[in-house]
Amino acid sequence: MSYGVAAALQAAVYQRLTGDVALTGLVGTAVYDALPTGALPSLYVALGPEVVRDRSDKTGSGAEHEFTVAVVTDTAGFASAKAVAGAVSDALVDAPLVLSRGVLVALNFYRAQAVRVGSGAVRQIALTFRARVEDN
Repeated sequence: MSYGVAAALQAAVYQRLTGDVALTGLVGTAVYDALPTGALPSLYVALGPEVVRDRSDKTGSGAEHEFTVAVVTDTAGFASAKAVAGAVSDALVDAPLVLSRGVLVALNFYRAQAVRVGSGAVRQIALTFRARVEDN
């Protein structure tokens, strides 16, 4: 197994999201790898946790990265969050990401969960994607 591609995959995903015209048309520059200090905008996208599994075989090292991208809003209803979540999904599914290390074999949508957070004033959609990478 190799976890060596993890940073390269994260950087490529972040670059893809911050460079996507449809997504930035909805959230501007509010796409975060790490949340900034201070007040957050009322609608933003944040890269979240990942789980990585070995997918090596006799031809080489590989891994499956299951990672989350969160869409968070304090706007009433889920409509704006769902529009942003759709743009995130459109930007990432089957995206031809070029990694600084390793090769992306596949990038697919896996699942999403839309929830109210805390007292219900904040809404969040957690989109989970699966990326298969090789590190040869």
